[in-house]
Amino acid sequence: MLSLDALQKIDLQKMYQIYDKWPQLAKKHYESNFQELNFSNIDNIIFAGMGGSGTIGDICSSILSKTDIHVSVVKGYHIPKTVDSKTLIVATSVSGNTPETLSVLNNSKNSKAKIVAFSAGGRMKEYCVKNQIRCFEIQSIHSPRASLMNFLFSILSILGRIIPIKKQDVFKTIEDMQNIKQKISSSNLNEDNPALSLAEWITNMPIIYYPWGLQSAAIRFKNSLQENTKLHASAEDVIEMCHNGIVAWEKTANLKPILIRGEDDYIKTKERCEILKQYFSEKKIDFREVFSVKVYILSKIVYLIYVLDYTSIYRAVLSKIDPSPIDSIDFIKNRLDGN
Repeated sequence: MLSLDALQKIDLQKMYQIYDKWPQLAKKHYESNFQELNFSNIDNIIFAGMGGSGTIGDICSSILSKTDIHVSVVKGYHIPKTVDSKTLIVATSVSGNTPETLSVLNNSKNSKAKIVAFSAGGRMKEYCVKNQIRCFEIQSIHSPRASLMNFLFSILSILGRIIPIKKQDVFKTIEDMQNIKQKISSSNLNEDNPALSLAEWITNMPIIYYPWGLQSAAIRFKNSLQENTKLHASAEDVIEMCHNGIVAWEKTANLKPILIRGEDDYIKTKERCEILKQYFSEKKIDFREVFSVKVYILSKIVYLIYVLDYTSIYRAVLSKIDPSPIDSIDFIKNRLDGN
């Protein structure tokens, strides 16, 4: 079992302490004094961002999936050709220096789209000031991935008239975070901590299966395992997996299947997952399930991300790996900056 002493010695930049504060950070930034924007006549939103910033686009896309607004999440350099005067481009870079997102801004400035940017400063802020683009400066804390609550809840507040989520749903999400924090935080490093239990079980490459509505949580978990734990991981839609990926399990594999689930998932999705569980059991394939809370899509996703991000930190420390350094990403960034 992981000890607090080991956590403190290996997590040198104290990432876990930021996660212990996530509910408070979410509430603080949702109640911040940023001006709420009201863009009219929008039927298309493009969220641009990479890594931790890209997670925000994935989450907002899930929230907007039940509306008439078309949503694209751009994790790259270019905007779709469908951009027009009814398009809102939301560019997010926690560092403010992400080249792909800066490219999206540059490619957008001569379009008819409305544009808003979010960063902690850097080149993005300078670019927006120079080109008269509205840019909100939001505090970064520790790293882009650890700053998720600061940025997500600030954006939900600022774009509250565009992203249709009720304030009571936001506060219910924060309440759910506070409740699960009692079980998963660094103050509860024992056998009834579900994040730690899952971390101890993940000894080989995880393969994460998810229903479409919870894709953002699954992709975030994959990313967090890769960044924090330095572990290979993959994620796949569970319905699509039943049409192809399932066949790969006919051959013995040293993988760890994890089912991301919602208790109120679509009935046919539940049916597929139960059949898949039966298949795994008959084949003696060890697997785990992680369930979200019920009802509100924001609560479901944020709850899962909170639990699973902690899992990635605990798995890193159990493997005697400091979760903060990202040397290989820096290797690429430094060479891009030099061109």
